[in-house]
Amino acid sequence: MIKHIAIIMDGNGRWAEARGLSRSEGHLAGARNIGKVVDAAAEMGIESLTLYAFSTENWKRPEPEVTALMQILKEFATSELPAMMKNGVRLRTIGRTGDLPLASRLALLKAIDMTKNNTKFTINIALSYGGRAEIVDAVNKILKERQSDEPVTEEEFRNYLYLPDMPDPDLLIRTGGNLRVSNFLLWQISYSELYVTPTYWPDFGKEELAQAIDSFSGRERRFGGLNKK
Repeated sequence: MIKHIAIIMDGNGRWAEARGLSRSEGHLAGARNIGKVVDAAAEMGIESLTLYAFSTENWKRPEPEVTALMQILKEFATSELPAMMKNGVRLRTIGRTGDLPLASRLALLKAIDMTKNNTKFTINIALSYGGRAEIVDAVNKILKERQSDEPVTEEEFRNYLYLPDMPDPDLLIRTGGNLRVSNFLLWQISYSELYVTPTYWPDFGKEELAQAIDSFSGRERRFGGLNKK
């Protein structure tokens, strides 16, 4: 049964350009779509979503776009908080969130603290996140904290990731049509099923999510083994 879906929310800028809008307006439309997808996922029995919102590489984008994204993030954490509390949604983040502007970070920390005891659904938002950065940060943490000279196991290594208790995604969805994982959850998606849709993130809704889940349900997951006949 599918419980955890990760989504690369791609295509906000192209969605906006196709409509003669600014890229910032596309990002705003994308942020507004998150609540709709969360509602649809919860209705379908999904327990958690991990959303790729801002990568370590995204800091290279033009300053006005980055500033707009950080403002949208702040507004999202504030405006969606009542709905998250009402619907029992827990918010968490992964990434180098200390790099975020103070106002955005404080709004996030407040939402994280307020929702920490909610148990009906979990949203993990990847911010200033990179899969390679997560692995490097985990290695550096091991070097700093670990006392044993014994070899590190995969199980132990997981304990040094940003959210050690986050289960691996069953399904990774990428909107916008690009066929790459873009440095997202490199450790965790080792055996995740992949689904790519040309639909831009602001237009990705309940029907598209259902199609992705239906595609997943028709697949056979062997995790490197063979099927028993």
